[in-house]
Amino acid sequence: YFMTFLKLSHFIVLIPVETMDSKQCCVKLSVQPSRGLLDEKFIVLVQSVPPGLQLTVHALHQCEDGHSWEAFGHYTADASGNVNVSEDPSLGGTYSGVEPMGLLWSLTPIPGSKPGLRMRKMNVQTPMEVTISVYQGHQTEGFMDQVALAGVVVERWYMAPGVRRIPITEDGLTATLFLPPGPGPFPGLLDLWGGEGKLLEYRAALFASHGIASLALDYLTPEITMETGKMVDNKYVEAAYRVLQQHPQVLDSRIAMLGLSLGASVTLKMAAYSQVVKVRPVCAVCVSGSHVQPVDGFLKELLNAGKTRYNEENQVMFRELLLPIPTDPSLKVDVGRLQCPLLLVVGEDDQNWPAYESAMDMKEMMERAGNSHLLTVLSYLNAGHLIEPPYTPHFEQFLLCLVFAVMALWGGETLAHSRAQEDAWRKTLVFLRENLYATAAENPQCNLTFTELQM
Repeated sequence: YFMTFLKLSHFIVLIPVETMDSKQCCVKLSVQPSRGLLDEKFIVLVQSVPPGLQLTVHALHQCEDGHSWEAFGHYTADASGNVNVSEDPSLGGTYSGVEPMGLLWSLTPIPGSKPGLRMRKMNVQTPMEVTISVYQGHQTEGFMDQVALAGVVVERWYMAPGVRRIPITEDGLTATLFLPPGPGPFPGLLDLWGGEGKLLEYRAALFASHGIASLALDYLTPEITMETGKMVDNKYVEAAYRVLQQHPQVLDSRIAMLGLSLGASVTLKMAAYSQVVKVRPVCAVCVSGSHVQPVDGFLKELLNAGKTRYNEENQVMFRELLLPIPTDPSLKVDVGRLQCPLLLVVGEDDQNWPAYESAMDMKEMMERAGNSHLLTVLSYLNAGHLIEPPYTPHFEQFLLCLVFAVMALWGGETLAHSRAQEDAWRKTLVFLRENLYATAAENPQCNLTFTELQM
């Protein structure tokens, strides 16, 4: 499919339109680049409209599950008849102010959609397609019933050209390995998601696009659990680590672990307690997670704690499971044992997990143990639980299917959460590169853009 990647960085659609003063003009809409990685910014330009004309720039995306999402901003053309979304302020819509990527991060389900939706890319071998259109006037609804002045289809990819996707089933694993372009060997990353389970590949694919061989692992709903009805244990995660470590295109001594939510709990335990000498990450990243868990257990004991709380809207907040942070050392990972750099990414309005409180307790524990020099904490005011790659829409709540479906409250405010995702992603890449590569010369492709990788 990489043959479809053209070296054109953008394309323009021109549509004649009858303006309010009955003068004929051609509206030009361009997006540069129209094809790029999800975390790569684009520039949206509207040209050749009457000066002072009110316009709505609209984005529409249909997920693989069939649900549609939209975002839009209100603009006024300048004296030259132009709108530059990267420089001009939106006067209203799903975002306001100067927001170059507001058309992505403010995407929301279209009116009439069922509540609790979450946007996730399941097939990373195809792009996320977003139709960006421009409409006359400041519109707020009924976009499907109107004729756009111009439209452009934008592709955002998680897999850069040359990234290889390799399904992994050995040792009973349900996993996918993503290898960066080139011969390698590359540093590695074991990528663990949270409590919903399933094999989610898009974050690992994006890391591989930045030069890190990444293994996405399903540890809650893998095939072995579906067949036996039994949850996996530490050995399953250690097996995944070894598969990554033993791959001929992976540097066996340069492997990190990254976990979000429940995956952070697994990551911390592995980093602190793994009895397998070679299964010790060179660094670890924990996003929206906690060290509070039975040291002698694995997942079942944590999931069965049973202290959930519902708000007035019947939304469940799992953060109560782990509060107050215990003082009993047997109920939390002894992070004082850690011998590798640790990056904690937390949202201070996380309603699903007490990530901020846990981070503060871990900081105190590491200060007492004398290894606090290994710790970096990124804490974001008004950010919620699901801190994902940049420009991913914010999900304040989500219909979570565990034993039964519940509406989970994730927390956070959309703008602050978006800012946190962009900043945390950039700093996470820096953290990984600094710890996984001895010198910048070992990582020639880590800073290449999508367009450069096509050449």
